[in-house]
Amino acid sequence: MPTSLRNVTLRQLRALAATVDTGSVAAAARQLNVTPPAVSLQLKQLEQNAGVPLLERTSDGMRPTEAGHVLLDAAHQIDGILKDSAETLENMLHAHTGLVRVGVVSTAKYFAPAALAGFRAEHREVEMRLFVGNRDATVRRLADYELDFAIMGRPPRDFPVQSSIIGPHPHVLVCPPDHPLNGRQRVQPAELAHETFLLRERGSGTRALTERLIARLDIEPNVGMEIGSNETIKQAVMAGLGIALISAHTVAHELEEGRLGLIHAPGLPLMRQWQVVRRKEKHLLPTAAALWDFLAARGAAHLPRLDHLLR
Repeated sequence: MPTSLRNVTLRQLRALAATVDTGSVAAAARQLNVTPPAVSLQLKQLEQNAGVPLLERTSDGMRPTEAGHVLLDAAHQIDGILKDSAETLENMLHAHTGLVRVGVVSTAKYFAPAALAGFRAEHREVEMRLFVGNRDATVRRLADYELDFAIMGRPPRDFPVQSSIIGPHPHVLVCPPDHPLNGRQRVQPAELAHETFLLRERGSGTRALTERLIARLDIEPNVGMEIGSNETIKQAVMAGLGIALISAHTVAHELEEGRLGLIHAPGLPLMRQWQVVRRKEKHLLPTAAALWDFLAARGAAHLPRLDHLLR
């Protein structure tokens, strides 16, 4: 470790993190309950220790330089380690308790609660904190060590991770039940060229998957409205506003009840995998490790049954 970093303090790192989080020294001071000059002093000392600029002023506020990102990541890691340490000490005092922080991408909320409930039924002493968001928000929480692990599809590639497969995650193209392509076998890509596709918001894994499907089919369909939730997409499709690629687990009931139809285009359903994912360097405490093992070994039992619907 460079000699200059031996004098870095936790207070300096937290001043950096708060400034980046809030965008200004004044707002960081309010967050830390100190004065702005105190924050400025900590930042100045940190930059002197680092030997390079850590922040730059932009129209969006104070943003980290490349060197700033390095120390910001260190600050998040240290805070994560301290949180884990506090939980370990708490568990030493209360041997039958434990806290697990789980992230769930919004599409997984259709099965994840049932899987977590299955674990909780066998470990009633466990406390869970559940965070639900789109893929980008979930990845950010993983990156910042705010989660023990997350339930998602494709693991992030921006940092090293460890993952275990829960089970299959098919994506299907749904349409209104009275759509002329509903249930037809071997629908050709050209027949979809004039359809209106409804899309999830940017940052959603389903949005990225839809864009890849359109590119694979080599078509330029109409792009309809951008919608921020699977529930609203389902309602929009049922109302006849367009068709949509969506996780089959989110529409199992609607397909079963005939409120949505299926389009059997080439390459569908798109098969992905549900996975539990954590930062590779994230140390799981015993309770979190037990839940990880449960999801990897028995999580698939909580996935909706789809075989009879996708024929």
